[in-house]
Amino acid sequence: MLDTNVVASGLLWNGPPGQLLRAGLQTKIQLYSSPALLAELDEILRRPKFGKKISSSLLSVEQIITYYSKAVDMVKPIDVPRLAADPDDDVVVGTALGAKAAFVVTGDRSLLNLGSYEGIRIVSVVDTLEILSRTL
Repeated sequence: MLDTNVVASGLLWNGPPGQLLRAGLQTKIQLYSSPALLAELDEILRRPKFGKKISSSLLSVEQIITYYSKAVDMVKPIDVPRLAADPDDDVVVGTALGAKAAFVVTGDRSLLNLGSYEGIRIVSVVDTLEILSRTL
C-alpha cells in the first residue's frame, strides 16, 4: 500500500518511488488504494509546485489519476483510532488494513515512527526496494 506522497513522487519522477510504482504497474507487487486516497492524490497533483511537471508530461491530472487507478485494487478503508497528527495518515493505515496489505510504504516521518500497526509494517521506499530485491 503506497502512501500518496510516494505515489505522487513515483508518477512524476524516476527515483526510488518511481521504481516501486513501476514494480506495481508491472504486477510484480500488488498495489492498493481507496477513493479517499485517490482524492488526496488528485489534490496533491493539482498543487502549483507540480504544475510544470504535470504540463511537461503532456497528461492532465485526470489522465494521471485514471492511469494510476487502473493499476490498483480499490478497497474500503477500515476505521482506525487516531494514530498520527494528520488524519489523512489514518486513512492510509485504514486502507492498508482494508487491503490486508503487508506494508504501508511512505515518506511520512510520523507514519514511519509507528513502525507497524496490526501486523502491517510501515516502511520507507528504500527499505521496501531492499526487501523486494531479496524476494523478487
